[in-house]
Amino acid sequence: MESGPAIFAGVVFALFGAGLLAWTGTRLRRREPVALGVSRVASVTAASVAGTVALTLGLYCLTRL
Repeated sequence: MESGPAIFAGVVFALFGAGLLAWTGTRLRRREPVALGVSRVASVTAASVAGTVALTLGLYCLTRL
């Protein structure tokens, strides 16, 4: 019964993390700012860490079924 919410949470976290990492990479490749009004290094670091954590959490949820 509890596998449904775990699958949903895992997929949502994994999609968000992968999307955020892809978006950050695209912005860097085009040399566009990741966040307006923030240091480039700080915004790339924060977005990369958040994306990696979300992707890892999603994969963790999916492996615990």
